[in-house]
Amino acid sequence: MDVLNDLMGGFGSAFSPMHLLLAFAGCTLGSLVGVLPGLGPATTVALLLPLTFVFDPTGALVLFAGIYYGGMYGGSTTAILLNVPGETASVPTTLEGHPMARSGRAGAALATAAIGSFVAGTISTVGITFAGPAMAQIAEKIQPAEYFAVMILAFATVTAVVADAPARGLCSLFLGLAIGLVGIDSLTGQARYTFGVPELYDGIQIVAVAVGLFAIGEALYTAARLRRAPEERVLPVGGKIGMSPEDWRRSWKPWLRGTAIGLPIGALPAGGAEIPTFLSYNVEKRLSRHKKQFGKGAIEGVAGPEAANNAAFSGVLMPLLTLGIPTSATAGVLLIAFQMYNVQPGPQLFETQSALVWTLIASLYIGNVMLLVLNLPLIPLWVKLLRLPRPLLTAGILVFAALGVYALSQNAVDLGIAVLFGVLGFGMRRTGYPVAPLILGAVLGPMAETQFRRALAFSEGDWTIFFTRPLSAAILCLSLIALVGPMAARAFRRTRGREPETAG
Repeated sequence: MDVLNDLMGGFGSAFSPMHLLLAFAGCTLGSLVGVLPGLGPATTVALLLPLTFVFDPTGALVLFAGIYYGGMYGGSTTAILLNVPGETASVPTTLEGHPMARSGRAGAALATAAIGSFVAGTISTVGITFAGPAMAQIAEKIQPAEYFAVMILAFATVTAVVADAPARGLCSLFLGLAIGLVGIDSLTGQARYTFGVPELYDGIQIVAVAVGLFAIGEALYTAARLRRAPEERVLPVGGKIGMSPEDWRRSWKPWLRGTAIGLPIGALPAGGAEIPTFLSYNVEKRLSRHKKQFGKGAIEGVAGPEAANNAAFSGVLMPLLTLGIPTSATAGVLLIAFQMYNVQPGPQLFETQSALVWTLIASLYIGNVMLLVLNLPLIPLWVKLLRLPRPLLTAGILVFAALGVYALSQNAVDLGIAVLFGVLGFGMRRTGYPVAPLILGAVLGPMAETQFRRALAFSEGDWTIFFTRPLSAAILCLSLIALVGPMAARAFRRTRGREPETAG
């Protein structure tokens, strides 16, 4: 009953005119930016981070919840009508959604994506409502050694999963950890890697890093391909936006299955949205009675992955709110948003910031309803937006990102840092280095260092504490398996691939 009472209190705050207005603005802005090609939720949130600094922490996080969900909703429109996946998690939607659009069924594809996202978002928010406080109570018993081990697990899994080559993932991670070291050492008071620049004594502004890596880097990457990549044709929606009784019959089970797959995997370190989305697509392909339609426009192939996509992103909020650990790039940017307001997610958050947390959770329910009501009628408007010339959009993103970073602190150094990381992000995209480990290293690095030092302080300098405590040792073993396992699997596959040649 405590949970329900707290949730009712959260709804009381979330239904205030200001919070409703912020939720509406967040949903609209998120959808608007999310629908643009190439701008996924992480980029959307990073681009709009500086905008929220004028609000109080609760209002800003309500706005973020809307932007976060809106960015995800918008991605399906691009994938279906333009055949451009804004991010990897949208690839299955393009596989079936775009063929549906080509055959004149774009309205049904957009409708099942929107309704499936609403269903998954609502169910997974119920999951956060009841599992979140219980998880926070468990997390309160975790000691610094275990906390440090969990962060190592997050580093290892994200690095191993998102990178095609683990060495590149590790390079990206160590660069992020080095960025996190810049500034005054909180224990000794010594300046680290500041090179005598006073503006770096407080560390590198993570907001500038996020905007540079995601927004500016993405804009530069898009601009570099403008001449070589042909302009994609936006397919007309054509006909009514809605679903026939047959579409409903074929969609409701994939929505529920997608939710069941996305929520738990999204809550795991490195679970993200890619793995459950592809898993959901494969499950639907196996279970469908219309297997021959797959690849030609099967509605199950849109309904399941879009539900899994939304549920996974909600699942990401669980470790973020209760442990303070981001398990994906988007969650890393959200953690930056929390830190902007001196709010540290973690086991104590439900006690120390109870009103903020429950208002945020209540706003997730409200944001889901708003997006369903907003998005379907506004799809014709999003289609017009997609027809804007690509150079104009790219220039707009660059100007918007630069203005946002400068407005945050009126500091030219931060703007320079954003541009520098924009160029770095562009280079990483071109050379295949993943960005997610870098941003997680920069955000989690200082926290990992703090927990490492606290653990050593408790053990009076005995570093074996990480291996003598059973839970910490088990998590570190899992980290090693997560890091080495994919490399071993690749080496095994290569060995198996050479055997026939040797035998021949």
